[in-house]
Amino acid sequence: MSWVYLVLAGLFEIGWPVGIKISQASETRWLGIAIALSFMAVSGYFLWLAQQNIPIGTAYAIWTGIGGAGTFIVGVLFFEDALSLMRILGVLLIILGVAALKFSS
Repeated sequence: MSWVYLVLAGLFEIGWPVGIKISQASETRWLGIAIALSFMAVSGYFLWLAQQNIPIGTAYAIWTGIGGAGTFIVGVLFFEDALSLMRILGVLLIILGVAALKFSS
């Protein structure tokens, strides 16, 4: 169950940078801040649950990997972030690193 918590923590980790992005527009500032804080809290809670059985270094690396790669994908799909071969390769390396940590545990 700890791995499920860790994946959920990583997925919720994506929400807080999105909330911060939403808060950049003055008309959605407070909504974005509320989204960011809510996702931070939920992500932190699931990370706390996951670390009860997963080593801290492994849990943190996977949590940030899921959050980083997921935020990259959201940025490309919804916020017109640049997409290039090198950026895709970088995200694939993050995903491969996360997979290596999971399968070495």
